[in-house]
Amino acid sequence: MGEEVIESYCNKELGPLPVKPPTLPKNVMDMFSLKGKVASVTGSSGGIGWAVAEAYAQAGADVCIWYNSHPADEKAEYLQKTYGIKSKAYKCNISSSESVESTILQQQKDFGKIDIFVANAGVAWTEGPEIEVVGYESWEKVIDCDLNGVYYCAHTLGKIFREQGSGSFIITASMSGVIVNIPQLQAAYNAAKAGCIHLAKSLAVEWGHFARVNSVSPGYIATEISDFVPKDIKAKWWQMTPLGREALPEELVGAYLYLASNASTYTTGANLLVDGGYTLP
Repeated sequence: MGEEVIESYCNKELGPLPVKPPTLPKNVMDMFSLKGKVASVTGSSGGIGWAVAEAYAQAGADVCIWYNSHPADEKAEYLQKTYGIKSKAYKCNISSSESVESTILQQQKDFGKIDIFVANAGVAWTEGPEIEVVGYESWEKVIDCDLNGVYYCAHTLGKIFREQGSGSFIITASMSGVIVNIPQLQAAYNAAKAGCIHLAKSLAVEWGHFARVNSVSPGYIATEISDFVPKDIKAKWWQMTPLGREALPEELVGAYLYLASNASTYTTGANLLVDGGYTLP
């Protein structure tokens, strides 16, 4: 019976299975090293993206910095001088498919390859109840940046990863893609981030034979993206979070390092919640 099962599992329709596992370092610390790898992080001129970019540089990776309205050439220079890696900043409108494609292809040309890509760029919903908003520009802005922009990156990166035969694609989603936040009302943002989580799962299946795809869902993080939120609303956030506070951006980088490194070679389609316990039942 056992031989029959093996034979059916390796028939011509399915192909030769199982796939050969990777050769991994013996030391766990070496598994987390990114030396010799090239990482590209969108939205990395500040906030979560910058914390991730610096962490990758600390782990030994060369890093492509993305920005739109806030130039980041000095930050790329800082990474080079501080950590002895190669880094360069690229200006790109993440909501433009043409701009995203040309930027990624330029990075591939400049660095020779892309091993790790973090689709992190995003904007918040600041308009209040969606049904009361006049027109559709605010909705389109959030969806174009937070969801469509991720797809534009994936569309180009998938081809690169397939040619290379490897790659790690990481999407910054949000706990807002898992639950509905209160007291603020942000239907557009929640919908976009839910889309990001399911896009990651779907691509993990599509790309399974050549790359891994995962998402990270942060909770409330102390960055400039939430500076507009009144303190009384933030106080409610803290009350509903078991750890009782917002996170520092640096408290997220371990999740991104894990998903980028050889420590996660059997992890794909996962959504890592880093939310201080907010989404616990």
